[in-house]
Amino acid sequence: MLDVLIIGGGPIGIACGLAAQKAGLSFVIIEKGCLVNSLYNYPSTMTFFSTSEKLEIGGIPFVTISNKPTRSEALEYYRRVAVSNHLPIHLFEEITGVEPNDGGYEITSHKQTYQAKKVILSTGFYDIAVNLDIPGEELSKVKHYYKDPHYYAMQNVVVVGSSNSAIDVALETYRKGANVTLVIRGDEVSHRVKYWVRPDIINRIKEGSIKAYFNSNLAAIREGEVDIDTPDGLVTIPNDFVMAMTGYKPNFDFLAKLGINLTEDKFIPEYNPQTMETNQLGLYLAGVVCGGLDTHLWFIENSRIHADMIINDILAKG
Repeated sequence: MLDVLIIGGGPIGIACGLAAQKAGLSFVIIEKGCLVNSLYNYPSTMTFFSTSEKLEIGGIPFVTISNKPTRSEALEYYRRVAVSNHLPIHLFEEITGVEPNDGGYEITSHKQTYQAKKVILSTGFYDIAVNLDIPGEELSKVKHYYKDPHYYAMQNVVVVGSSNSAIDVALETYRKGANVTLVIRGDEVSHRVKYWVRPDIINRIKEGSIKAYFNSNLAAIREGEVDIDTPDGLVTIPNDFVMAMTGYKPNFDFLAKLGINLTEDKFIPEYNPQTMETNQLGLYLAGVVCGGLDTHLWFIENSRIHADMIINDILAKG
C-alpha cells in the first residue's frame, strides 16, 4: 500500500514526487508518455514566457544562459531533477481505472495494479486538442500540434488562432518561406502573446507579409483550398496545410469517471483551494488540470505550490 500515487509525470507531478519524498512518504509517479510529455511535444524552437527561476521545482536551481529558458533546457532540467533525486517514475504506462478500495484507492494501468492511500492527479491538458468542428477537419493536412517550421516551406498555410502558439507558428513558418494566412476570431491579436513577439506579428500583418482575417472563422477545409467566413462574406483561398492552434483541454471524461464534480460551463473540477482535495476524499488535483477549459488560469510557475499544499494536507490527516 503506497502512501501516494501520482498520475502525471510533468513538472507539477515531479514537484509532487519531490514533496512526497521529502516528507518520507512512499509513492510512485505514473506517466502515460515520456518524461514531461507535454513539454516534449512543444515546438522544438519554443522559448518560455516564464523566467527560469519561476520554473524551478523542489527548490532545485534551474540555471540557464538567458533568463527565458528554451524547451530543450527545460527538458534537460526536469530530467536531471527526476534522475538525480531517484524518483520512482513509470513511463509509457497509462492509467485505466481509479476505484475506492479499503479506505484508499486501487489504481489500474494497462501493465499492473497499485494500492494507494491517496491519489494526486496532475494530468495537464495538452493531450486532447479542441476541435474546430467544421467539414474537412479530419483531413491529414489539418494539424493541432506543431514541431518545426521547415516542413511548411513554400506551402500555403492557414493558421487558426491568435494566442502564443498560433502566432509562433505564423511567424516561424513565414520566415521559412510559407505563404501564411491567419484566421482570428476576435478583432486583434491576443494580448496574451509574449510581449517581445506581439509587435513582430502586428508589423508583419500591417506590411502585408502575413495576411490576417479578423472577426473571422474557418468554415470548411478541402484538399486544395479552405473557406473563411469573414465580415465581408465567404472567402476561398488556396491551401496546403491548416494549423489549428485552437487550444487543448483536460480529459474531462476521466475526471467525471472518478466522480469529480465539474461545472457545467467551463468544466472546472471541484476542489478545496486550501488543500487541493476534490469532492472525492483522498483524491487531489495539481497543476493546470484544475482550470477546466480555462487553460490560461494555471501554469508551472503558479501551480508549483500545489505540491506542498497537497503533501502538507496528507501529513496533517495522517
